[in-house]
Amino acid sequence: MRLTEGQVAVVTGAASGIGLAMARRFAAEGLDVVLADVEEAALEKAAQSLREDGAQVHARVVDVSERASVQELADAAYDTFGAVHVLCNNAGVGSGAEGRMWEHEVNDWKWAFAVNVWGVFHGIQAFVPRMIAAGEPGHVVNTSSGDGGIAPLPTASVYAVTKAAVVTMTESLYAHLKAEHARVGASVLFPGPHMLRTGLWESHRNRPDRYAKERPRKAPYRSLGQWEAAMRAAGHEVEFTPVEEVAEAVVDGIRADRFWMLPPSEHSDRQIRARSQSMLDRADPSYLENFILD
Repeated sequence: MRLTEGQVAVVTGAASGIGLAMARRFAAEGLDVVLADVEEAALEKAAQSLREDGAQVHARVVDVSERASVQELADAAYDTFGAVHVLCNNAGVGSGAEGRMWEHEVNDWKWAFAVNVWGVFHGIQAFVPRMIAAGEPGHVVNTSSGDGGIAPLPTASVYAVTKAAVVTMTESLYAHLKAEHARVGASVLFPGPHMLRTGLWESHRNRPDRYAKERPRKAPYRSLGQWEAAMRAAGHEVEFTPVEEVAEAVVDGIRADRFWMLPPSEHSDRQIRARSQSMLDRADPSYLENFILD
């Protein structure tokens, strides 16, 4: 797919982090951009910044966990610009779960699935039929994670399960689009290869009351800065990938019609090989050993 001036990109989770970086990168290619996010103040700030750079922007407060909210986003995008060529289902949250899986609160799972899984599905249902019907080249990018998309980090199992679901959903979407001979492609994005400075670490700030915690946390939420400081104090090196590099990989991947938007990484490659070999050998998941804590 060629990205050309006058096309339209829709990005969820677009007020900051990866989403905003993608929106900026699309705007640099001359695309009109639709920004969707649940944080109104941050969304307006992001939209204003893009407008000051000359981009055509429509911003809308959207809760991707609500089907009606995403349908209204699609209506607004088509009413404003008349078409959508790129859809990035990027909005995501951490769950805030603590302890072993059997100790988790049900609302931790409900919230994470509502945003990370249902949010992607809502985006597909709201936009893809119209994108296909338009008969123009298009592309859908669904944001997953190496945590779950490749192999789970057991200490963040809720998030990992949702991101594994995103991979399977995108594989299925790819097959369905091919079966329809649609001019719309699909990709699954693995941001990285290193850590990213995004708002995901403080997802709890946007947690809705309907998914509220039922009991106090045993430990306070830790910000990215606190986590980084603790890791460095323990002697661990922490590397970060600029979100702009992730956005560049998305643009390159769309142009190449690349399904796996997976940056080169020896660590990821080792995990992929180890997991695949474990399955072929019908063996225990030894690739999890470094993450299993007493």
